Amino acid sequence: MRLRCGLFLLAVAVAAFVCRFYAPSWRHQVEIRPVGEQIRLYRHATGRVEILPLEEYVVGVVAAEMPAAFPLEALKAQAVAARTYALRRILGGGVANRLHPEADLCDDPQHGQAYLDREELKRRWGPLGYYRYYYRVRRAVEETEGLVLTYQGQLIEPVYHASCGGRTESAGEIWQVDLPYLRSVPCPYDAYPEPVEKRSFTIAAVERALSPNGGVMPAAAGGGKPFTMELTRVTAAGRPKKVVVNGVAFRATEVRERLGLKSSRFTWRIEGDRLCFTTIGYGHGVGLCQYGAKGMAEHGYNFRQILTHYYSGVKVTKYPGV
Repeated sequence: MRLRCGLFLLAVAVAAFVCRFYAPSWRHQVEIRPVGEQIRLYRHATGRVEILPLEEYVVGVVAAEMPAAFPLEALKAQAVAARTYALRRILGGGVANRLHPEADLCDDPQHGQAYLDREELKRRWGPLGYYRYYYRVRRAVEETEGLVLTYQGQLIEPVYHASCGGRTESAGEIWQVDLPYLRSVPCPYDAYPEPVEKRSFTIAAVERALSPNGGVMPAAAGGGKPFTMELTRVTAAGRPKKVVVNGVAFRATEVRERLGLKSSRFTWRIEGDRLCFTTIGYGHGVGLCQYGAKGMAEHGYNFRQILTHYYSGVKVTKYPGV
């Protein structure tokens, strides 16, 4: 009887271990693995999952996400942000990949971080450019190996964008959740070469793009009523937050996405049957500004100073086991 009881308890313990570490993907649990092991990366071009070391993955992300000609300190800042992003998704209790549950991450920048392998980088840079840039990016990764960003001891969500246009945004102004380390900060050294873009659309095209579920907006261009677009709320940094188009309210980020604008920091004017937009910057404007990091590095700031400027109250620290 005592032996049977012992075997039963052993079976329960084994079952608990299996349930904990090999839970089915539909539960959206994150498998717990030793830090510093491989990344399971879903490649959209092939539809397959590739397994590669964490630091090799970070090299591919930095090369894909930031121009390799940027100053070394800017590349280092990008490497730390990319590594932090990845580790949040491979550690137990982190962020699960619901789109590709068999993988930790994918290579689509619309879902997370872009990634290019060596062969893709050779095609992008050419043979000479590859040897010029690859080892430069690799140096930035190696000199920051294992470094991550934490806030009160926890890995942060290290979002980044190309250009904020002079001031970053707080997360709560752009998305539905606010985070204490994603606050609006000045960005005096944003070095984006084409900060201003002008785009023009027919009013009919705007109405089609903003129509809910492909329907027709109220007061459509052919309906006899004049087209209207009004700004109703702005962010603390001065960007449009909410606009009303023909009586229908939209978040500025939604207008940006539906019209394919570079930034939600936009103004507009109506010229006859056309709506003309002027945008400043490139991207959502939250977190690390990549061209701002370039400018800071060119003015003598190191990667730690760059990161603690754009992510409020964070620490750059060595993560155990990496």
